[in-house]
Amino acid sequence: MKAIIIEDEKRAANHLIRLIKEADSDIEIVAELQTIDKSVEWFRKNPMPDIVFLDIHLADGSSFEIFKEVSIEAPIIFTTAYDEYALKAFGVNSVDYLLKPIQKNELKRALTKIKILAHNSNLSTDNSTLIKTLLETIKRESSYKTSLLVAYKDKLIPIATKDIAYIYTENKIVKAVTFSDVKYVIDDSLENLSQQLAPNLFFRINRQYIVSRNAIKDASIWFSSQLALNLIISVPERLLVSRSNIKEFKQWLSS
Repeated sequence: MKAIIIEDEKRAANHLIRLIKEADSDIEIVAELQTIDKSVEWFRKNPMPDIVFLDIHLADGSSFEIFKEVSIEAPIIFTTAYDEYALKAFGVNSVDYLLKPIQKNELKRALTKIKILAHNSNLSTDNSTLIKTLLETIKRESSYKTSLLVAYKDKLIPIATKDIAYIYTENKIVKAVTFSDVKYVIDDSLENLSQQLAPNLFFRINRQYIVSRNAIKDASIWFSSQLALNLIISVPERLLVSRSNIKEFKQWLSS
């Protein structure tokens, strides 16, 4: 099988090449491309490969610009820093994804799917609909807040959501706590915040708390089959996942 790699980071490209050789020695890398223009030029001048490894973000723009210039009728494996939560719907037929940093077992899974596709003439390699859907998904994911405006002394300052460990309400006041264990007051409701924060990173476990995935150390079985969360920083009280949320929480935590 012949493959091309479209990746602007040399270290990432070399890592992928090494993993491909380890996973399947029969795959031949026929081209390594770094830019949109070079990729378009290559597709216009060369036969369609069997596999395309495509990084979503290139130095000169979104790799989806390539599809505006040429039609790619080969199976595509995206290599991306986007979270699995946003991209899991695209692991079907002609499109799969590898979340950076790429793991060998995930690469093998994707290659197995591509081989099945190659031997099944009933499966389409028309990527246009899936590309459109992927763009819409990424646009929707990017609409979630990446920072929150918080009160600090006599100022309002933006705090990156990635730095927030959990958010809770106390005496009708909403507070955000960072991984540095600093508390800030937020002029918003927990209900609104639960809709504005990326669902792959934050989960509202009960009426009082929203927690970050990155803050969760583990979960303990509590009385009456409840779950008690243990975070990597201190919390003012025991964090119990409400019974109605336990099933969804487990799915979220394992995704």
